[in-house]
Amino acid sequence: MEYDFDRIIDRHNTGSLKWDSSKGDVLPLWVADMDFASPREVIDAMVERAEHGIFGYTPMTPSYYDSVIGWMKKRHGWEIQRKWIIPTPGVVPALGLAVLAYTQPGDGIIIQTPVYHLFAPIIRNNGRQIVENRLKPVRGRYEMDFEQLEKLFIFGARIRMMILCSPHNPVGRVWESDELMRLARICKKHEVLIVSDEIHSDIVMEGYQHRPIAQLSPEIADNVVTCTSASKTFNLAGLECSNIIISNRKLFNQFNNITENIWIKGSNIFGMVATEAAYRYGEAWLEQLLAYIKKNYDFLVSYLNEHIPRIGITPLEGTYLVWLDFRGLGMPSSEIKEILRKKAGVLLEDGAVFGDGGEGFQRINIACPQSILEEALSRIAEVLT
Repeated sequence: MEYDFDRIIDRHNTGSLKWDSSKGDVLPLWVADMDFASPREVIDAMVERAEHGIFGYTPMTPSYYDSVIGWMKKRHGWEIQRKWIIPTPGVVPALGLAVLAYTQPGDGIIIQTPVYHLFAPIIRNNGRQIVENRLKPVRGRYEMDFEQLEKLFIFGARIRMMILCSPHNPVGRVWESDELMRLARICKKHEVLIVSDEIHSDIVMEGYQHRPIAQLSPEIADNVVTCTSASKTFNLAGLECSNIIISNRKLFNQFNNITENIWIKGSNIFGMVATEAAYRYGEAWLEQLLAYIKKNYDFLVSYLNEHIPRIGITPLEGTYLVWLDFRGLGMPSSEIKEILRKKAGVLLEDGAVFGDGGEGFQRINIACPQSILEEALSRIAEVLT
């Protein structure tokens, strides 16, 4: 089946955070969800369940767990077990649960900035300390700063955890096995738990391969909590369903106890049904999606190089979010944001919200029909050239 990713679907007045929060004729390319319909098989599965008409308490089914296990093995070569999986209503809530389960107030938690902007408040609002291990750009591509990371353990706060973003949002890196191995060994040596946000693990460009950090070895897996979801892959974010994978039984029990103490666990009926259908029947759709995102990225690079060469473009290895460098324009992020929104009518995600290293950058979501991307870039070029 051929899927039509060029089709424009009007999302206004559907409760969309991305579209209904934008005033007037503004093109929103900021929130990390896609402007594509989910696979037909997913929609049909939810319709069939809805037609049953009763939506009572529904635990995750054995077939649901089987679909998660099968997907991880097929797409990532990662063999996991049912007893390692804890479903939650999303990766972000799971990160908050992990903070409560594994750290105490005052403890330090490492993040690699610029990074997904909700990591910081999850740490700060729970009385923990943010410890930044800033990524370093090397010839336009970001790398982990292992030397600075080691120094943090000598001079930093009482560090107990690291939240890893893999693939990385917003810089688009798909971490290589040797990078992950080095990171894992450093954290193991200093008794720092790795909580790995791998929500973008299926959105990887051709020529790159996502490697779950827990897959590297049993010893490394013993010090890792992995957060996964079908939400980014199949555009299911509103259904609030994720799977936390923990092979270490002590860590599993600590996390599970927190979910039971505040009763944040599982998902709603439709999140469960949609995830299972996506993992069982959505692979062909995903392959076409990845090709379309790559096509959009190539178009973005070509357009900016021709019309606005002062905007730098970070290589896209994973995710559908591109990190753009506006520093060549000589303006602060706040001014760039205002120009884009008020003059161009385009809303991107301001780089400053991603923490240290984000000033002067903007993140653009290219998971949209190419005609929308082209219109947004045309508007930007008109006000910046």
